[in-house]
Amino acid sequence: MESRHAIREAAFQALFALATNPEADKDAVYAEVLPQDTEVPAYLTTLVEGVLSKQADLDAALTPQLKKGWSLSRLTKPDLIILRLGLYEIRYEEAMPEAAAINEAINLAKRYSDDQSAKFVNGILANFIQATPQA
Repeated sequence: MESRHAIREAAFQALFALATNPEADKDAVYAEVLPQDTEVPAYLTTLVEGVLSKQADLDAALTPQLKKGWSLSRLTKPDLIILRLGLYEIRYEEAMPEAAAINEAINLAKRYSDDQSAKFVNGILANFIQATPQA
C-alpha cells in the first residue's frame, strides 16, 4: 500500500471504526482496513494518531465554519471524520498542498457519503482555508 490515496482511505476507515468503537485495539483495526499481510504504513499511523490527538483542535476550527445553528454533532459520522482528516492534513502535514488535501477529502466524501456531502466538505474546507491567514 504505497499510494497516499490508499493510505488516506485506510485512515478514514480506521478512524470510522475507532469512532464507532473507541475501545477497539488500533492494531486490530489496522489489520481490518489493510490488505492481508500488509505492514502498517507510517503515514497511516501519522494520520490516525494525528487526527485522534488533535481532534479537539480540529473540531474547534471546524465549528465556526458551519452554518449558523449547526453543530458538529449534527453532521454524519463519515462527513465529520472526512472533515477532520482533511483539516488535519491542511494544518499539520506541511508537505500536503491545501488544494490536494481538499481534493482528497472530496474524493472520500464521494466514495463514503454522497455528492451533497462532497460539496459540503469542499465548502467547509475551502472556507477554512480562506479564513486562515497564509504564511
